[in-house]
Amino acid sequence: MSNCLQSWPEPIVRVQGLSESGIREIPDRYVKRPADRPCFKETTTLSSSSHVIDNIPLINLENLKSSDESIRDETIELISKACREWGFFQVVNHGISHELMANARGVWREFFHLPPEEKQKFANSPVTYEGYGSRLGVEKGGKLDWSDYFFLHYLPEPLRDDKKWPSLPITCRKIIAEYGQEAVKLCRKITNILSINLGLNENYLHTKFGGDNERGACLRVNFYPKCPQPDLTLGLSSHSDPGGMTLLLPDTDVPGLQVRRGDEWITVKPVPNAFIINIGDQIQVLSNAIYKSIEHRVIVNSGKERVSLAFFYNPGGDILIKPADELVTEDQPALYLPTTFNEYRAFIRTNGPRGKSQVESLKSPR
Repeated sequence: MSNCLQSWPEPIVRVQGLSESGIREIPDRYVKRPADRPCFKETTTLSSSSHVIDNIPLINLENLKSSDESIRDETIELISKACREWGFFQVVNHGISHELMANARGVWREFFHLPPEEKQKFANSPVTYEGYGSRLGVEKGGKLDWSDYFFLHYLPEPLRDDKKWPSLPITCRKIIAEYGQEAVKLCRKITNILSINLGLNENYLHTKFGGDNERGACLRVNFYPKCPQPDLTLGLSSHSDPGGMTLLLPDTDVPGLQVRRGDEWITVKPVPNAFIINIGDQIQVLSNAIYKSIEHRVIVNSGKERVSLAFFYNPGGDILIKPADELVTEDQPALYLPTTFNEYRAFIRTNGPRGKSQVESLKSPR
């Protein structure tokens, strides 16, 4: 991480401040190339030659506890199919209380509506990205996304510093701690299922992430203010997540997440009290591309703001990640070169979101 700048290359502009100033045209820094601009459709249905899809798969995790073995097996298979074919799925009956989900979303919305000087106390830098931020990447003059965010570390313990978490609202730190604890439990449960579905030991991904002492977890809370020209910009540019797996708590009222499906973008319709789970680049590498991280992006809205919580469950930063030996054969050689997660995520922290170019760059010479 030593190649990261110590400070941003130019003064930070808070997108929320731009939005609330009443501007009718967004600054040029936020206007995307025509090819990268969102396409708004009345329907989220994607047609293909054989079927119609109007949302990412929805899986009821309660069925994993069923006394009927066939229902348990079917649920595990649905997760496997979603990871292979989509890289995204929603889960309900996941074990995290709906009240905690609502409280977490609500306390962060309150934070973003605090006076600017309160939020500015937690302003971040590109060294660790921890704190209150408004850009990804350090390219001077580069295009920017229409969003502000707050980023914090939860695991491993030595990286966790709740003094860097918001002190207001007064319940914020307590709710963050409780939410993180529950999110880690759910992520561990899901990675165990992914390991089994890959034909590996149940604890394979947990161990490769570094086990209880070294695995990483961090939270990025996204705030997407109202935008006067949502057809020209994005809340978050197209990318695949660099980490292991993401647990996303979306806003309840307004959709924004779009997932690439072939040459089209599907606007995900969040199910009430569901989490959206997606595969990150590290699990794509570990699975030797049996599971794939999928490009996604965020659109913005002229009439409504959005808040979402992305909980990233990752390998420890210094752990070397490479395809599982059990998944490498003569017919299916290792597709990716080994790299540590710290080395890997330095790319997005330096360059910002760049589609799937990063994980593609890891491919072994053939």
